[in-house]
This record gives sequence, structure tokens and C-alpha cells, in this order.
Amino acid sequence: MAAGQIIDEDSELALRHAIAARRLASRIAVVREAVGLAAYAAGDWTTAIAELRTYHRMTGRQTHLAELADCERALGRPERAIDLYRGADKDALDQAGSIELLIVAAGARGDLGQHDAAVAMLQIKELTADADADWAARLRYAYADALLAAGRRDEAREWFSRAAAADEDDLTDAAERLLELDGVTIEGDDEDEDDETRDGEGEARDRDGEQAREGDDDRDDEDDDLEADEDADRDDDYEDEDDDRPEARADSRDEDFDDEDELDDEADEDVDAGIDSDEDERDDVKRGGDEFTTPAGPDADEESAEPVKPAEPESKAAEGKTTGEQGKGDNA
Repeated sequence: MAAGQIIDEDSELALRHAIAARRLASRIAVVREAVGLAAYAAGDWTTAIAELRTYHRMTGRQTHLAELADCERALGRPERAIDLYRGADKDALDQAGSIELLIVAAGARGDLGQHDAAVAMLQIKELTADADADWAARLRYAYADALLAAGRRDEAREWFSRAAAADEDDLTDAAERLLELDGVTIEGDDEDEDDETRDGEGEARDRDGEQAREGDDDRDDEDDDLEADEDADRDDDYEDEDDDRPEARADSRDEDFDDEDELDDEADEDVDAGIDSDEDERDDVKRGGDEFTTPAGPDADEESAEPVKPAEPESKAAEGKTTGEQGKGDNA
């Protein structure tokens, strides 16, 4: 019941309700019928065919042949739709069901490009009778559409007019098709379309502008990064060039000269230190000469050792000899 109540408003939700009912009672024919009709309204052609065929087998009826034929057309199989029409038991069908199946079969002929055959199929006595019937508007509309496809424009316009007169519930768009044939356009619709077009173009321009700005920003960032990298590379190159310049080489030579001067100073300090150490040793010898003893021989005892006086420098001995010789001369 829930699926039947909302099938015209929300076919997808109706189909979910019907499938839930099928899980609970899959052996009930009316449940399978509800699933098939809900699937047909939702455009699930394969499910609709399976469920409606199951319903026909369970009940022995052929009440939904028109829906089955229309599903075959939707799946791109117009030949099967025509076969369903040919194999149907016309006496077992009610008038509304029979006319609906005829309309679908004529549409299948048109799908195959057989427009004259479609026109011929629809030329039945019900086309001009019972204008108040539920199927009158649909039958006349189908006939007008077949005439237009066959190139019979004037006749098509007449039958679109008759279909619009019989369609009090606006089940078809016969009135719009009639205006289209007359070359009349509704200003409100055009304005709405123009507004939608302008809005769409404006949104497209905005999106393009935003994308362009984003692209420019990205390019600016990339340029900044490249410039920064190039500046860094140039700075490194300048530093390398500065190292290779004559001033840098002169600085390096000055540093080398400073190192050599330091080495010379250290050498001079070592020489001065050596000279000072030799003089200190000589002074120590002069001051402490009386304290050192020389043993009398290799077997002499420490007690028999006599102090040894330091030898006079050769220069003083020479001076003594010279002086003595001079003295002798004087005395002589």
C-alpha cells in the first residue's frame, strides 16, 4: 500500500517499499505486481520485466503487456515489443489495455523506421470515437506523432490539436507540440532559458576567472621560487669568484706569510732558548766547580776523592804565558 501511494511522487522510494514487501511475501502475486510496476515507474526495466512476467505466470493474466512491451523498447529491442503485440490474446484484454499495447507497438514500428506502418496500425475506429475516454488523448497524440514522423505535417498539426482538446488532465504535451508546429514560442520560457543560460555563462566565467587567478598565483609562486633559487645560485657563484679574485689570493698569500713569520719566530725563540741554556750551564759550572770531585781512578773510593778545580780557560793561560814572557823580557 505504501508503494502504491507514493509511486507517482517518489518512484525510487516506492520501489524500495515494494522490494521490502517482496522479502516478506514473495509468493503473493500482488506483491510481485507492485514490485514490477514500481520498477517500471523508476526506470528499472529489467526488474520490471522479471516481476511482471512472474505476476502473469502466477495469475494467468495478461494485464501488463503494454508495460512489458514498453520495457523492451526502452532496452532497445523493438522487435520483442511487436511480438508481444502480435501474440497477445485481444479478447482477454480490456479496451484500455489493448489500446495501450497498440500505441507501444506503433512506437516500436517507428523505432524501426517503419513510420507508414505505424500510421496504419493506429488508424482504428476508436481514434475518432469516445473523446472522453481515458485513452483518447494518448491515442490521438500517438497518431499525430506518427504522422509527423512520416512527413505529414498538416495532418499531424490537426491531430495534435484534437489530442490537446481531449487532454484535460495534461497527460501529454500536445499543446506545446502544436505551438511548436505553429512557430509560436512562450516568452516566459525563453526568458527563463535565457536567464539560465546567462547564469550558467556567468558561473562558467566566474569559474574560469577563479581558475585563471589560481593559475596566475601558482605561476607567481613558481616564479618567486625560481628567482630565489637563481639568486642563491648567483650568490654562491659570486662567493666562488671572490675566492678566485687577486685580493682573495693576496689574502691567502698574506696568511701564508704570517704562518712563515710565526715559524721563523718560533725558530728564533728555540735558538735563543738554546743559547741561554748553554750560558746557564757555563755559569753553573763556574759557580759549582769546587763542589764536583773527580775520582782518582776507577778503583778509588769515594772518600779519597779530591776536589778538582776547574781548568782555566785557554785564553787566560795564554795571557799568563804572554805576561810572563813579557816580564822576563823586562827583567832582562
